[in-house]
Amino acid sequence: MTASPLAQTGSLAVARARARYSVRSVLSSRPGVYLPLARRRYAGNVGKVFEQGATQVVIDGFQRSANTFAVTAFQMAQPEPVNVAHHLHAAAQIIAAVRSGVPTIVLVRSPEETILSHMVRLPYATARQAISNYIRFYESVYPYLDRFVVGEFTQVTSDFGSVIRRLNERFGTSFAEFDHTEENVQRCFDAIEVRNVQRFGSVEEHTVARPSSERAVEKESIRARFMAPEVAALRERAARGYQAMAPGAEPPAA
Repeated sequence: MTASPLAQTGSLAVARARARYSVRSVLSSRPGVYLPLARRRYAGNVGKVFEQGATQVVIDGFQRSANTFAVTAFQMAQPEPVNVAHHLHAAAQIIAAVRSGVPTIVLVRSPEETILSHMVRLPYATARQAISNYIRFYESVYPYLDRFVVGEFTQVTSDFGSVIRRLNERFGTSFAEFDHTEENVQRCFDAIEVRNVQRFGSVEEHTVARPSSERAVEKESIRARFMAPEVAALRERAARGYQAMAPGAEPPAA
């Protein structure tokens, strides 16, 4: 198994990374502040950040909520290219899009598995930071709940076509639905692995956006941090937020 990046990083670097993480978490809910910064940072990644008059659809959510699968499946289903803003993992992107009336899917997953996977991806983040970030993300977008479509993780990963159907019904669009067959799902995973190799030079199990047995093991190794008594109130608040966003979903385990 590849050693965790945290183990390869000095304590000063970890402290700095945690500080940057906290600042980003706060700023990412403020469209007027965060989006201009994001546009500069991702200037070479055309379409990633919402642009008034250019973005046709926004598909975004907290990190590790089937973002890559949803975007890949959506684009794969379309007969022509669609400008999709995605993977910013910032409430600011969603708020800006819905204020402009742009069709938007907000992805949501139960907090425990989301946050554990997030902490594997960003091992310098403390449980308090990660849970607080999840809470801030969904509490920031919740006031706009009637202006976007929710893509709950289980439905996205089992019947994403129905999520696109609800998007079309809500916004009067006619995007092609993803045919959720085993073959098409495998095509998505294959495309995801290709992109992972292009970005990292190999399939990096810490980051690849598809099921990973190695990542599952790492999640178990840090679950005690998530379940610590000192963050119990935050866990409960995150669970309430999840239920508010996806009221028909199965409640998180106690």
